[in-house]
Amino acid sequence: MRDALMRLLEPSVEALGFELVDIELGRAAGGEVLRVFIDRPAGPDGTGVTVDDCALVSHAVSERLEVEDPIKGHYTLEVSSPGFDRVLRKREHFERFVGERIFAELKLPMDGRRRFVGTLQAVSGDSISMEVDGKPYSLPMDRIQKARLRP
Repeated sequence: MRDALMRLLEPSVEALGFELVDIELGRAAGGEVLRVFIDRPAGPDGTGVTVDDCALVSHAVSERLEVEDPIKGHYTLEVSSPGFDRVLRKREHFERFVGERIFAELKLPMDGRRRFVGTLQAVSGDSISMEVDGKPYSLPMDRIQKARLRP
């Protein structure tokens, strides 16, 4: 469902000049919640995503969801910036954050471990290079289950 929603909403978000970073569909006290995380390059004044940006995207996403109706029943839509622990899911995300501290979890263990926390050193080919506790690791992107910035 997440991937289908990403494909459905990405064009509407990108048409407004933003990047659709991630989507979460979950339960809350009042029913289902659809969380949409957007980003954009910082403007000349250093601002990222503003409240007005979220409102603009929320309106466009709501229209798209109303037409397509992919989620049955009542749900609440929330649009926000990805935050300091933003998700890294595309090659471009990793490239943008080379030199930063990240968390990566693999689908299957490699060298006896699935979780890596360290500095993202490079992105080359289909892998990322990390330094974890002074030791280099090369992680194939297709084996990464999830990755986030780690402030």
